[in-house]
Amino acid sequence: QAMTFYFSCEKVPLLFSGLTINSPGEMAGAFVAIFFLAMFYEGLKIARECLLRKSQVSIRYNSMPVPGPNGTILMETHKTVGQQMLSFPHLLQTVLHIIQVVVSYFLMLIFMTYNGYLCIAVAAGAGTGYFFFSWKKAVVVDITEHCH
Repeated sequence: QAMTFYFSCEKVPLLFSGLTINSPGEMAGAFVAIFFLAMFYEGLKIARECLLRKSQVSIRYNSMPVPGPNGTILMETHKTVGQQMLSFPHLLQTVLHIIQVVVSYFLMLIFMTYNGYLCIAVAAGAGTGYFFFSWKKAVVVDITEHCH
C-alpha cells in the first residue's frame, strides 16, 4: 500500500489482520469508535494528572538561606512532594500508564493507515477530548519558583 493519504471505504486494514473495513457503513462505525478512542485517550491523560495530584504524599517544606540585597540573608522555601513506590496509587498510575501507552500506539498505527477518514477520526476525537477534558486544567504558578 502506498504511503500517501487516500479516502476509501474498501479493503482498509485496521490494526489486526482479520479487521478490514469494506463498506461505507463499516467505515462510519470505525470512525465513531476511533473518535471515542481518541477522546478516551485525552480524558485518560487528564484523569492520570488528577489522580497524581490527589495521591501525592509526604509534602515537606525545606528552607534554605540565599543572599539578598545589601548583604541580607533571605530564606527561600521549597516544597518537596514524594510518593511511595509500593502503594496502591502508584500501582494504579502504572496500570493507567500502560493503558495510555497502548492506546496512544493504537491511535498512531491507525493514523499510519493513511486513510483520510481514519486520520480525521483520530484528530477530531483528540481535539474534542481535549476540549471537554482539559478546560478545567488549572495553571498553577508557584511564586517561590525562580528561574536561574
